[in-house]
Amino acid sequence: RVFDFLISSGKWGRTPTGTFRIWTKLRYTKMEGGSKVLGTYYYLPNVPWVMYFYNDEIPKWRGFGLHGTYWHSNFGHPMSHGCINMRTEEAGQLYYWAQPDLRGRGSILAGDDNPGTPVVIYGEAPVM
Repeated sequence: RVFDFLISSGKWGRTPTGTFRIWTKLRYTKMEGGSKVLGTYYYLPNVPWVMYFYNDEIPKWRGFGLHGTYWHSNFGHPMSHGCINMRTEEAGQLYYWAQPDLRGRGSILAGDDNPGTPVVIYGEAPVM
C-alpha cells in the first residue's frame, strides 16, 4: 500500500466499482451537473488535482474522477455525485504519484507511451 486516505464516494450518484485506468490529469477544472429541479445541482469552479478514470463499462464521457474537495470536510461519508472526493492536500499527493507522468506540465492526457495508473474501486456505497 502506498497511501491510505479517507474519502467520500457517491451519495446522489453511485461511484462505480471495478478496475479502471486514469486517462487524464487536470490541475484544475470546473465541475457542474445534477438537477436544479431535484435539488442536486452543483457548480464547482477550480476543482483541484483531478484524475479522471474509465474502463470498458464506464466510458470517459461519464466523468468519474478522484479529486481534491474544498466544499466539504465530511470524509468517510457519501457526499458526491459519483466521484471520489478527497482532502485537497491528499489528492495533490496522489496526483504527483500517479501516472501518467506530467512531463513537467500541470495537466496531461495518458497515452500508449505514458499510460495512466490502474485504479481499483471496491465495496458498495449505501443506498440513500
